[in-house]
Amino acid sequence: MNIQTNVSFQTSYELLQKLMDSAQIKTGNNLKNFNSRLVLIEGGGYEKLWLETQPMGGEMYAKRNMEAGLNNHLLFMETQRKDGRFPGSIALIDGKITPQFNKFQGFCFPSSALNMYYLMGKDPEYLNLLYISLEKFDTYLWNVRDSDGDGCLESWCKYDTGEDHALRYGDAPDSWSGEVPPKNCQIVPMASMDIMSFSYSSREILSKICRIQGNESRAEFWIKKALSVQNRIKNYLWDETKGACFDRDRNHNVMNIMTHNNLRAMYWNSLTHTMAGHFVTKHLLNPEEFWTNMPLPSIAVNDPLFRNITTNDWSGQSEALTYQRAIRALENYGYDHLIPYLGEKLFQAIGETCIFVQQYDPFTGKPSLESLEGIQDSYGPAMLSVMEYTARMYGIHIEHERIYWGTTGGHESLYEQVWGKHTYKIRNSGSRAEAFVDGKKVFEAGKDLKIITDIKGNLLDLRQFKTHADIRTIKTF
Repeated sequence: MNIQTNVSFQTSYELLQKLMDSAQIKTGNNLKNFNSRLVLIEGGGYEKLWLETQPMGGEMYAKRNMEAGLNNHLLFMETQRKDGRFPGSIALIDGKITPQFNKFQGFCFPSSALNMYYLMGKDPEYLNLLYISLEKFDTYLWNVRDSDGDGCLESWCKYDTGEDHALRYGDAPDSWSGEVPPKNCQIVPMASMDIMSFSYSSREILSKICRIQGNESRAEFWIKKALSVQNRIKNYLWDETKGACFDRDRNHNVMNIMTHNNLRAMYWNSLTHTMAGHFVTKHLLNPEEFWTNMPLPSIAVNDPLFRNITTNDWSGQSEALTYQRAIRALENYGYDHLIPYLGEKLFQAIGETCIFVQQYDPFTGKPSLESLEGIQDSYGPAMLSVMEYTARMYGIHIEHERIYWGTTGGHESLYEQVWGKHTYKIRNSGSRAEAFVDGKKVFEAGKDLKIITDIKGNLLDLRQFKTHADIRTIKTF
C-alpha cells in the first residue's frame, strides 16, 4: 500500500524556517535506490541502512514519503536470517542488497515498525510478517546472547549497541559476527540494559500485535514475557540507591559508569515508570551530568570516562541520534514538556549555517563538523530530529490511530500534514492555535499544549508543554 504523504510548514521563526527548508532538501538527497527499492540511508557519510537508525528514521520520514519509510522496515525483515538474527546494517554492494551480520547496531525497530502498520493502511500481511520477525529475533536473543546463563542478555562488541569507540567497552572488538562471545576480553560479554531492552520491546510489540489480531490470550502471554525481562533488568542491572541501571562486565561486576543508555531503555519502554522517574530527576535533569548547556551527552560529564572527543565517539559528546531517540523515550513516560526545550537547544546548536552533523559539544553546543572522512553534513538523525521536534512542537504527529497536535507558543506557524485522503492542519498565532481535519475546524486551543485526538479530530487527551499552560483554553467544534 503506497499512501501519499506530504508536509508543508511556514513560520515567522526565521531560524526554524531555514532549518526546516534545508533539512527537507538535504534529507531528500539521502533517498537512494537499493536495487530498485527506494530507501532512506543515514547520510552524513554513512551510506547504509543501519538497524539503530533507519527503521526509526524511515517511520519519521514516512510523513513525507511512505514508500521509503516502509522499505526501511521491510528490508530488515526480508533479510533476517533463518535463525532469527537481524542484520545490523544493509549495504548496496555492486548493485546487490547485502545484509551484514557482524553486529546488532542497536534495535530501534519494533515500535516504529508497528506504527508503520497504521500509517500504511493496516495491511494484515505486513502485521503477520512483523509478528514472525519479532518472535524469531526474540528467540534468537535468548538462544544465543545469554552465554553464561545468568538470565541477562549480553553485548559482545561495541557495535552491538552502536557505541563506536566507547571507552567503557575496554578492549572489546568493534564488530563480532560469531555466535559465541569473544574470549579473553576485559569487559565483554557484557550484561546489557540495551540488549535486554531489545527483548522487552520485541515482546511488548508482539503483545500489541496479538491484541490487534484479536488474540487476547496470546497478548497476555507476551506481556507477561515482557514483564519478566523488565523484572530481570530491575533486579540485576538497576541500582535503587543511585537511581539508574548499570551494565555488568564478563565477571558480573557492576560497571559503575553513568551512561545515557538509561534514556535508550526509556525509548524501548523497558524501565518501569518509577525507575524512569528516578533516572530523569536524579540524573537526566542534573546539570552536572546530562542536563548540560547542550543536553544529553553519552556519558555524564562528571563521570571519569567522559571524553569530549569531536569525531565519532560515544564516550562523551551529545549525539543527534540521542536527540532523535529522546522524543519517544520522553513521551513513553510522560515527560513531553522536555521536548520543546530539547528541540530549541538543537535548533540553536545547528544554527544559521544549516549544517547537520552527528555530535555537539555538551558545554558550548558547538557542532563537531569534522568526521573521520572530512567535513560532515546531511547527517540524517540531525535533520530528522529537526523535522520531528518541529512536528511535535508546532505540528502534527500520527501514532497508531491518534493525532498529536503541538501548540508551542511564541511564533506564528502553519503546519499541514497530508496523509492519504486526509489533510491535517494547525495554524498557530503564537498564543492560540486552530486545528482542522479535511478543512473542518475541530478545536481551538491556547499555547504550549499537546492535544491528542482521534483521526477525525475528536478530543481524547492533552498534556502540557509548560506548567503554566492553560488547559481550559480548548474549544472543540
